[in-house]
Amino acid sequence: MTNLIRHLRTVNEHRRLVRQGCFAVGLYLQGLLHDLSKYSPSEFLTGARYYQGYRSPNNAEREAKGYSAAWLHHKGRNKHHYEYWVDYAASEGIGAVPIEMPTRYLVEMFMDRVAASKTYNGDHYTDDMPLAYYLKGKKVITMHRNTKRALEFLLTMLANDGEAATYAYIRRHVLRHAK
Repeated sequence: MTNLIRHLRTVNEHRRLVRQGCFAVGLYLQGLLHDLSKYSPSEFLTGARYYQGYRSPNNAEREAKGYSAAWLHHKGRNKHHYEYWVDYAASEGIGAVPIEMPTRYLVEMFMDRVAASKTYNGDHYTDDMPLAYYLKGKKVITMHRNTKRALEFLLTMLANDGEAATYAYIRRHVLRHAK
């Protein structure tokens, strides 16, 4: 089987898992539209070329070229990535600053991280894996402090209380009061 087919299966499985999570908390449209840019030629063909099956092909492209053009394309079109929410400060001399993510995109980001962990870990997945992966890169994340705090809270809840309890909390408390 070619890497093109393997990559397509990985993308489809990831999107299915995100849809499943988003639907469970009531984010139907976001579940349906999640990561559609991964089918664009600039993302899909690069993903197939650098496909490895156990991690994002963007990491392999980054190692090979020093950057990932597919990732730059992806994060600029998908609001569930915290990198999308970085802008220049209104005051001169401050530079780029993280912007607080709207709640629905924060929840989609959470679902994206859970689905990525499930996709790449397969049958070995446990509910503490998304938190462990996040903590591994936490020091270099440029994310708004409120977004970071909320994401860490949800990832910790998932690790400690499981998926059903975390999704119920998101439905009843996080999204219910969202703007």
